[in-house]
Amino acid sequence: MKLQMLRTGSFAAIFLAVAAAFWGAAPAIVTGRGVEQTPPAVESALAHPTQTKQLTLEERADIFMARKNYEDATDYYYRALKLSSFKNPVVWNKLGISYQVQNKFSSAQKAYSNAVRVDKNFPEALNNIGTVYCMEKKYGKSIKYYQRAIELMGNNASFHLNLGTSYYHMKKFDLAVAEYRTALGIDPKVMAQESAVGTVVHASGADVEFYFYLAKAFASIGDADDAVRYLRRALEDGFSDPKKIGDDPDFTKISNYPAFVELMRNPPVAIKD
Repeated sequence: MKLQMLRTGSFAAIFLAVAAAFWGAAPAIVTGRGVEQTPPAVESALAHPTQTKQLTLEERADIFMARKNYEDATDYYYRALKLSSFKNPVVWNKLGISYQVQNKFSSAQKAYSNAVRVDKNFPEALNNIGTVYCMEKKYGKSIKYYQRAIELMGNNASFHLNLGTSYYHMKKFDLAVAEYRTALGIDPKVMAQESAVGTVVHASGADVEFYFYLAKAFASIGDADDAVRYLRRALEDGFSDPKKIGDDPDFTKISNYPAFVELMRNPPVAIKD
């Protein structure tokens, strides 16, 4: 799986999404409450490693996460929680992420659940519980948590992207495309390096229909460039139903776009493994 870090410089970009060992896209793990910028003290410490005396335990843990020292991060997040009498939901959520990037899903789930126990209206933690279920292929359960997160924060593109991916895994393609479309409507670059929140994994070796449905989602919002890019990938990976493309109302929206016309006129030969 190929990991792509999103929006270097945002606090959310410190954290890696875990590459799932199955086809499709891995879910986006989200930290904090919406988009948080890296605290100045942490930025200073990253630039000047010796100047860390004034940092809080949580900020020290953030630095360890940025440096991918996940075990140390886990230790310092736990210390920070102890200092708060285990009542800080944001740190519980970060602790869950530190476990999840180590593939310690059971510990991650407990940490996220504790975050929700402290604050039942914590959408990022609810989303992250969904990501664990998704990566364990428990898609029905993941959907319930994504939906709860969306009820609390409906304008978060990553939540909709995650929900769409779980629908896709369950072969509910129309629902998947609808969620992808919503995600792109909120943040057109949610699948690109400039995404505003979270971390997204683009998987190599994904099912060919995954790229076809991504292309549909982009076409539906009039993003012809990305629609053509993902459709080309689907064709290269072996998608072979030109009628399905020609009859699709989403692709009709970009039917006069030169790159789309050229792709349909001269489709690429499928690349064999």
